Amino acid sequence: MAVESALIKFVKEKFPNFVISTHSFRNDDTIVIRKEGLKQVMTFLKTDKNTLFNMLVDITAVDNLGSEPRFEVIYHILSLTLKLRLRIKVPVEEMEAEVDSITSIWPGANWFEREVFDMFGIIFKNHPDLKRILMYDEFEGHPLRKDFPLKKQFPRIQMREVKTKY
Repeated sequence: MAVESALIKFVKEKFPNFVISTHSFRNDDTIVIRKEGLKQVMTFLKTDKNTLFNMLVDITAVDNLGSEPRFEVIYHILSLTLKLRLRIKVPVEEMEAEVDSITSIWPGANWFEREVFDMFGIIFKNHPDLKRILMYDEFEGHPLRKDFPLKKQFPRIQMREVKTKY
């Protein structure tokens, strides 16, 4: 059994009702939390003097088709001050594929959340501008879902006018 890091112990003590599980291996810490506690935990991790996670590195998702919960939204955060790295995972049910937006905590989450929405169809509640970012507006479905039909034919759309003057 791996020994828990001091960071994981600290977060578990602060949020015993939100932490589902943890994993620590070679300074690679992961905490799985309930989606109801996402904003509270992330705000704490960014502002507490013992953590100071001032950089959101990435947000992505995983589709575990055939498992419950089907999705996991994964956040990678970094404390440049304390030289700490942490992965936060939030399990998300297929029928309620939504989590709170963290753009109010890290404004840089805006495009990451839009990408996860576009590719997986997970809704980020209270996002300031949740719309497609990679696929065109008329695109049907979410291409990184494991049940996305690979050979589906999509209707051609009319080319949009390109602005030549700025």
